[in-house]
Formats: sequence, structure tokens, C-alpha cells
Amino acid sequence: MKECKETIQISKAALARMPGYLIYLKNRRAEGVNFISSTVMAEDLKQNPVQVRKDLAVVSHCPGKPKLGFEIGGLISDIEDFLGYNNTSEAVIVGVGQLGKTLLSYGGFESYGLSIVAGFDARPDVAGKEWCGKKIFSVDRFSELVRRMNILIGIITVPKEQAQIVCDMMIDAGIRAIWNFAPAHLVIPEGIAVKNEDLAASLALLSKQLRDQLGK
Repeated sequence: MKECKETIQISKAALARMPGYLIYLKNRRAEGVNFISSTVMAEDLKQNPVQVRKDLAVVSHCPGKPKLGFEIGGLISDIEDFLGYNNTSEAVIVGVGQLGKTLLSYGGFESYGLSIVAGFDARPDVAGKEWCGKKIFSVDRFSELVRRMNILIGIITVPKEQAQIVCDMMIDAGIRAIWNFAPAHLVIPEGIAVKNEDLAASLALLSKQLRDQLGK
């Protein structure tokens, strides 16, 4: 019996590498390549070949063929299945400022299994309009519409002072996963998945790396 890949433990580092593998494999397939070895992948991606081989062994249902490697189409399907990209999830954004508009307009998320279907905002001059074909609703209608559409993913792009209020509203409406872009620590109950995008921390890390490079 085939073991369910979703039950296998995988490190956060390995999980973070999977989208990169997927993009690489899709590009190679577009070039007409049908088979690929983990060694070639590692060389092209400047990664450790043992690490790449172990990562692929976690997600792939079929071992690579001698002298040929992995069948790219099957490997793409396995990675998409493992990550859940073959079942696009719908999400909504609360806070349609500049960042919210940028996320609403980005069509590339659907390649990674995410479809942002609507935005919500408290400002009367924003609610009721559309942005890149996406409707922006008043935040007062959030619970009603999220429950009706059975949305499970919420994206927070509001100022930090409002972040916890929006987070609580999302959880009350049945949201089970939150992608938080607000620079605020959220109090989240057990059973809710959250990913914080700390832009300030990322900038600090980039600045430190730049200073180190210049110091050399």
C-alpha cells in the first residue's frame, strides 16, 4: 500500500525549498526536458546533491530511473500534490491599501495554489470598488461573505494597531489560516495556522548582509 506523503515529517527548510524545485522543474519541462537527475538539479540550483535527493525522496511516489533520473511531469505532480497546489485555495484580504492592492493584482499566486477572490476595507471611499477585477467589500460584511463562500485563508494587510482586531474577526468568521503582513505580534488560539511576514526583519537582515559584503 502506498504511504500517504502528507503524514511524513519534513523540516521547515526542506519545505521552503520545494517551491524552488517546482519552478525549476516547470522551466525545464518548458524547455522540452523529460527526465532530470537530482545531481543535475543540485548543480543548476547550487545546492547539495544529497540534500536535493533526500528532499525529492520525501515527495516522490516513484524512484528515479537509472541513467535518466526522475520523470519531470510525474515529479511536478508529486510536489504539487504534496504542497496542495493542485487544489487551489481561496483567500481574502483585509486592508486594501498599497500592499493589499499589490497582492490582489498579483496573478502568480494561483501557480502556488492560492486564489485571492476579494478584498475588504473599512474606508467608505475604497469599499464598493474593484481592483484588477477583484471586488472590494466593506469590512462590515466580512463574516457574512466569508462564511457564505467557505473561505479558510485570510490575509492581513492593515496597520499594526488594527491587526489583532482583524485577526480576531477572521477567526470568529471561520478562517483557519492567516497570512499576516502587519508588523504586529498576533495572539492566535491553537488550531489556527499563521505565517508572519516581518518586512522590517527582512530589511534588517538584508542590510546586515550588505554591510558584511562591503566589509570584505
